[in-house]
Amino acid sequence: MTIEWRYTTRQDLGVLSLAGYLGADATDRFTGAIGWALAQGTGPVILDLTGLLGWSAGGQIAVAQAARRLGESGRRLELAAIPADGSLVPDATCPPVPVHCDLAAALAAHGGRGTVKQWATDDWPTEQSPEAPALI
Repeated sequence: MTIEWRYTTRQDLGVLSLAGYLGADATDRFTGAIGWALAQGTGPVILDLTGLLGWSAGGQIAVAQAARRLGESGRRLELAAIPADGSLVPDATCPPVPVHCDLAAALAAHGGRGTVKQWATDDWPTEQSPEAPALI
């Protein structure tokens, strides 16, 4: 099982939403999604884990590496809705990673700016949450 992702740019921030399971077989796809976020947006990246079924230790390491990669580009990674089966424990080389209880709280912390553009993998789930805008 792999992940699907959707990246939404908002004024001065991006939201990278994941669905599926972030395991060893999905880390390359996740790394590619982080690259997309770096190329397409500005400001912090909120990693929305609402649709994530779980993550392995390798998946958590990939998230910590993404935080470092974004930090090297002058951007910050923030987490929303960490899966119940574990929490991210970054090592000393990882920049601080703010954690929000859900996507709505993360967006509220940034003023809830409107959607600019959105991209998603082909198999992204079609149902939309109240916080997630329709595809543009």
